[in-house]
Amino acid sequence: MSEIDPDLEPGADPERAERARKMFSGPINFLKSAPALEHLPAPSMPEIAFAGRSNVGKSSLLNALTNRGNLARTSVTPGRTQELNYFDVGEPLIFRLVDMPGYGFAKAPKDVVKKWRYLINDYLRGRAVLKRTLVLIDSRHGIKDVDREFIEMLDTAAVSYRIVLTKADKIKATELEAVHAATEAEARKHPAAHPQVIVTSSEKGMGIAELRTAVLEAVEI
Repeated sequence: MSEIDPDLEPGADPERAERARKMFSGPINFLKSAPALEHLPAPSMPEIAFAGRSNVGKSSLLNALTNRGNLARTSVTPGRTQELNYFDVGEPLIFRLVDMPGYGFAKAPKDVVKKWRYLINDYLRGRAVLKRTLVLIDSRHGIKDVDREFIEMLDTAAVSYRIVLTKADKIKATELEAVHAATEAEARKHPAAHPQVIVTSSEKGMGIAELRTAVLEAVEI
């Protein structure tokens, strides 16, 4: 077995961490974009969704997670920004990653916002194979009101979720520690939230091994 990343959280299962590393080193392919529920793939595989407000660094994190330079951009073309983008992981297929459209677009037309809300609400409430949603929060800003609105949607839909801090390399260590503590304190107030927050940096590779292991753990629950 190769050396396990010291970045893993205390108590992490080394065997699962190694399986997660190998899994994300294997085949991962873009499947499809779904603008409405009728376009979703058959609910035959576990799904892990990634959500976050615009510019939180979701594409960069997905690319770092999967060891690919532009995986999350293969489906992001004009007109697809408000769709659920699906990626198959493993061969044979193990589970699917779902890249959710970003939220917090204050300048977007009202009909776009309305369409987003309908799509996301219906997906969260009706997708039995959705194992966990990973909610990305910018470390430089912490949880904002727009994030709380989305978290409340998850709580209402009784969807298990875990908060992931992004861009951790962009702030000082002391500030990061404070944001991390404050975010975990808030997470503990929500019944559907995982109590531990993962701190990541796509640019520096921080927390990526831990995130991979957390994804596999959620799939195997």
